[in-house]
Amino acid sequence: MRKVLWYSLLLAAGVIVSQFLNGRGQTVINLLTMFCLSFIAVHIGYGFELTRSQPKKYAWDYVVGTTTTVFPWLFCAAYFVFAMAPAPLWRTRDMWWEALILGRFAAPTSVGLLFSMLAAVGLSATWLYRKARILAIFDDLDSILLFIPLKIFLLSMSLKLVAVVFVTFGLLWVVWRYVHAVNLPVSWPWVMLYSAIIVGISEGISLGGKRIDDSVPVKMEVLLLAFILGCMLARAPGHSFETGDGSEGQARGLYSPREQSVMTIVSACFMALTGLSMPPFAGLPEATAQAATTLGPKYEGIPPEALALKEQFPGWGLVAFHVLMITVLSNIGKMFPALCYRREASWRERLALAIGMFPRGEVGAGMLVLSLSYGIHGPALTVAALSLALNLLCSGLFILAIKRLVEPES
Repeated sequence: MRKVLWYSLLLAAGVIVSQFLNGRGQTVINLLTMFCLSFIAVHIGYGFELTRSQPKKYAWDYVVGTTTTVFPWLFCAAYFVFAMAPAPLWRTRDMWWEALILGRFAAPTSVGLLFSMLAAVGLSATWLYRKARILAIFDDLDSILLFIPLKIFLLSMSLKLVAVVFVTFGLLWVVWRYVHAVNLPVSWPWVMLYSAIIVGISEGISLGGKRIDDSVPVKMEVLLLAFILGCMLARAPGHSFETGDGSEGQARGLYSPREQSVMTIVSACFMALTGLSMPPFAGLPEATAQAATTLGPKYEGIPPEALALKEQFPGWGLVAFHVLMITVLSNIGKMFPALCYRREASWRERLALAIGMFPRGEVGAGMLVLSLSYGIHGPALTVAALSLALNLLCSGLFILAIKRLVEPES
């Protein structure tokens, strides 16, 4: 439990320091965050068990994972429109464009944060951990795929976006065909090398896409590439994903104590970096504002009074209320798994699984930065950033609630 406390303190410290940095050093922070996330995701994929004889089971898991992406996304987008925008804007395309872009911050679960903390409380051998691993990966995968048709609809059809879809599903087929079949070293120095290469590939694709057409950015997510590599790495003889005596963070057979220590250090760094990834709560960094694209909403034909009312700061009391409501709605949107898997787990385990989808982190922060790049600003952005920070700081409480739910009833 002390490890969860330390992780939570590192998260809080990172969030606080991020507000003083005001966007400075963000490139280095993002690269280091992606490196740590890649290291963690390779390990998650390495422990992934794939049963080819049950394709229907994975299809249902994909449906459930999709709900944990779509529901919070739509709930938050609708709130931004109907609760925070003046009535004349409710039926405008630009308002929904802005709300859907901004609401995407609530969709992705933080895979690295979730599994680092679940392992820290000794839950890495439970049904909850195995199922959450599948749903969280599908959740983040859908966050990538479902954003593509939105960009096509709102911006323009692009062969680059279509190519991303085909490449993504092609990589998933490779995992299905070659799970744990690639013989490469799996000790921590090698995994760090793989992680650095994955980050380099991801950033290279992003930069290359910008050079071709800056108006339609393309990015292969580090999480997806690292998880796929982990799934493909062959396991050494005698390695399994069996846990030991339930002590915190210790897995017998899969990793040595030294590997566990390195994993703990990387996870701790990831917590601090995730906090540092938070964008400023109020105002745009000057560099980001200057770099914002011209693709943002124009609101042509809208009365200036309505636009002024939309951009007017409502006061910190009302902002706090909106932050609370957005946080509640985004987490209610993650609750559908609690209604599923009745033949596999008790209601307490299913509720714990749903709560396990609550933690957000580096991916959500990346969505807010993307919103900035599209020229989106105003009170809604401040509310979204504060909601993400609140959810992030509550991650330790979510994990403690999960542990309490899955403990044997007295």
